[in-house]
Amino acid sequence: MPTNYYKLNLASLPDDLYNKETDVKEWLALTTTSKGSFPPDSLNRVLRMDSSVELERIIGISLWMVGNVLPFVLPLFILASILSSTGLVLLKAFLTYVAVLASLNKFIFAPMFMKRYKRKQLSNTDIKDNQYLHTERNNQKYNSLQFVWPESVNRPALNDKPVIFTAIPHGAVPLGITCYPVWSKLFNDKLCHWTCAPVVLKLPIVSSFMKHMGYIPAKAKHIVDTLTKKEENVGVVLDGIAGMFRSDKNTEIANIKQRKGIIKIALRAGVPIVPTYGFGHTSLWKIVVDPFGILEALSLKLDISLTPFFGRWGWFLGPPQRVPLCVALGEPVLCPKIDEPTQDDIDKYHSQLLQSYADLFECHKASYGWANKKLVFV
Repeated sequence: MPTNYYKLNLASLPDDLYNKETDVKEWLALTTTSKGSFPPDSLNRVLRMDSSVELERIIGISLWMVGNVLPFVLPLFILASILSSTGLVLLKAFLTYVAVLASLNKFIFAPMFMKRYKRKQLSNTDIKDNQYLHTERNNQKYNSLQFVWPESVNRPALNDKPVIFTAIPHGAVPLGITCYPVWSKLFNDKLCHWTCAPVVLKLPIVSSFMKHMGYIPAKAKHIVDTLTKKEENVGVVLDGIAGMFRSDKNTEIANIKQRKGIIKIALRAGVPIVPTYGFGHTSLWKIVVDPFGILEALSLKLDISLTPFFGRWGWFLGPPQRVPLCVALGEPVLCPKIDEPTQDDIDKYHSQLLQSYADLFECHKASYGWANKKLVFV
């Protein structure tokens, strides 16, 4: 019998329902359902949006991108400025670029959208409320974000336990996961903490934002403590930085064949894993991969991206293409609690996870317009 699937279009969700106080039933009332796959090409439609939202994301995402690389490239620009006049020109141009983006964001777009969405400053204690930040709301509109999930994860199926959401592919930036309230509201009421490389939580400015959104280091101890002591959800981009370098026109390549650590964590905590696929993640930016694999090797070693990528209009570290995103959830892997799982235990549930990913990709790829694409695990 075909599985029932649910779809929620986050991009068209009324703004007055996008807040912590809204009962999840009001979101669920806006879902559409399908027995089996949704119709072909129904999950890849770009919706019209307000021009001010588009401009805010063009500026905001570009500022976010440069903020991530600033601590690494600024010393290089300073050194270059000392060594040559050309370096000085480049330093001034870079600082001017950053200053223009930051000023537009601070004095125009942030006040505009905080007022429009009735938002206040980020709280040091209320992470759930922080997750409704205007920038992430505008991501949903910019990329026409939709969520799709099966009956097996629809409420109340996951109400009683915390959940691990494992998302792939990473792409340059996995924008689909930034709809933070969905993970903390739609499937159960538990706050969801996404993970990131520990170094990111040490970057100036960027780290403060990430912590306000509930991010934790992608380390086993932090994940286990969140699941068992706080009894809250965790989200993991399973292929990590390696997922930036793996894709082509006809194939989506998931670097998760050896990513078994999350299975061990789930078994020790006795929590389900929900596989999640971001259709469109690999199309947002054009990533330049050097033929010798040097940048990939360095990125994997340092656990942070060192490879250049280009967005809309060929803009270096600029806004992404206006590609529609569909975040699809698969059948959960129900992990029993095993204090000391054996390798056989880990392999068994890891195989189930890979199969669930394969099934969800096959189920939804034609609906997204990728009927001829294949998913390959490496």
